[in-house]
Amino acid sequence: MSTSPTFSRPLHLTLCLGVPLLLIVLLLLGNPSRLDFALADLFYQPGVGFIARRSAFFEDILHDRAKQAVILIGVLAIAGFLVSLLYAPWRHLRASLGYLVLAMGLSTAIVPPLKIITGVHCPWSLTRYGGVESYSPLIGERAPTLKPGRCWPGGHATSGFAFFALYFVLRDRRPRLARAAFVGALALGGLFSLARMMQGAHFLSHNLWTALFDWLICLGCYTLLLYRRPAPVMAEASQTPASTSSNLD
Repeated sequence: MSTSPTFSRPLHLTLCLGVPLLLIVLLLLGNPSRLDFALADLFYQPGVGFIARRSAFFEDILHDRAKQAVILIGVLAIAGFLVSLLYAPWRHLRASLGYLVLAMGLSTAIVPPLKIITGVHCPWSLTRYGGVESYSPLIGERAPTLKPGRCWPGGHATSGFAFFALYFVLRDRRPRLARAAFVGALALGGLFSLARMMQGAHFLSHNLWTALFDWLICLGCYTLLLYRRPAPVMAEASQTPASTSSNLD
């Protein structure tokens, strides 16, 4: 007996796509540097440096170990996807695992080339915070330097925000768990962002860009790979008296 097809829950494009694009426009047209500097100033002590710059906990646990844990999860997703290609009982997981590999891979892979292209300096490199480089906004000419920056967008933040992919994997079958995954990705990305801000590695806006990029990547991959559009609703043809009579016969 055939089972009825399963369709995805409708995507609210205003929330899923419109709000992120609006935030991108605001970041481009606005001036986030005032808030960036205000927050960075809270974490900086003149003559000492950023309060968590030399913290073993922040560097070893929240940075190095956390990054290794995310890499391990990525490797497990790749291994699971490969197993699903060969092992029939896991075949139903193939699309979800393939999506995880692609979405999380792209979310992390996009950061290094953007860092090279933009050449934005970290807060700890700026003269305001004891460095030697001059501040320049994201859109605009870079001040002359012998060492271009590599700090936009935030790299470590993507170790948390890349888990937006889990939300999309779960949204059609386990909505409550999907919402928990969304909140978890926000919390983890926010924690990693805050940790690097306290170390002087990034401004707030650097990490906001990372969150927006990762969300849009995960959304795009979901739309291409997992989203199952509802079947078009066909209007029922009204029955004629003749057909009704025929059915009664």
